[in-house]
Amino acid sequence: MKKKVYIDGQSGTTGLQIYERIGAREDLELLRIDEDKRHDMEERKKFLNSADIVFLCLPDAGAIEAVSLIENPDVRVIDASTAHRTNPNWVYGFPELSKEQREAIRNGKRIANPGCHATGLISVTAPLVRMGILPADYPVTCFSLTGYSGGGKKMIADYEAEGRPEKLSAPGIYGLTLNHKHVPEMTKMTGLTQAPVFLPVVDDYYKGMASTIMLQNRLLNGQPTAEEICTRLQEYYADEHFVKVLPYEAARPTIYANTLAGTNRLEIAVCGHEGQTTVTALFDNLGKGASGAAVQNMNIMLGLDEGIGLE
Repeated sequence: MKKKVYIDGQSGTTGLQIYERIGAREDLELLRIDEDKRHDMEERKKFLNSADIVFLCLPDAGAIEAVSLIENPDVRVIDASTAHRTNPNWVYGFPELSKEQREAIRNGKRIANPGCHATGLISVTAPLVRMGILPADYPVTCFSLTGYSGGGKKMIADYEAEGRPEKLSAPGIYGLTLNHKHVPEMTKMTGLTQAPVFLPVVDDYYKGMASTIMLQNRLLNGQPTAEEICTRLQEYYADEHFVKVLPYEAARPTIYANTLAGTNRLEIAVCGHEGQTTVTALFDNLGKGASGAAVQNMNIMLGLDEGIGLE
């Protein structure tokens, strides 16, 4: 029997991307609410309680409201908003974190999909903390470069408008209060005891992300070289399908943030030398950073091959 899937917030960027990935699948029945009833509470409630899997592609308040409307105990939810990512009653949807994390997703009823910037920082930082290389109290700093699609429909319209301001042709540093909404999940899921100093940058390309942490090796446990850090990360992710650590290159050329646009892959590049190291996560902010990750989590929850609809 086909599993019934409902996307609440199907007209937003993430909702549309999820639909693009699952709309043609023959193993799923996609429930579609009438366009003129998207804001009808009773109609939404009917759809929310009729599905096996619900994707929430809504602002935080809307996601919390949607969950309150679900009365059917069999409905399983994947929330793409920030609302539940640090909630202990929800499972964080980054399966590559550990075998235990993947199993928790497989058995979970409430899954909080990671934020795009958070995916980058967590993927390169959490393993180093877990392996004992990066002290939990290390003062982590990270800059994360993203395409403008991560800002949603309004930002996309601004960047693609005729006669747009010249400033949009240059990288835009934002989140300057250092209180970006992804920082709480970054801190919790990496195991850091202090919040990282995190600075996002948006640039004039559609999608793709490069999140980089910078390390002083003398402050790391065992004072490993950049090449040794690369080897340890390769071991950590050795069995993963969507996450790969690239071979170490002492003289790596330029890294481009849109390298993995259009995929659900995440690649990690380690650069540096004996004294200093950078670790960069490359991925698609709309793929592994959002809708692709949500579909991967759904596949895990349904006991399917994780790559269905994502290759």
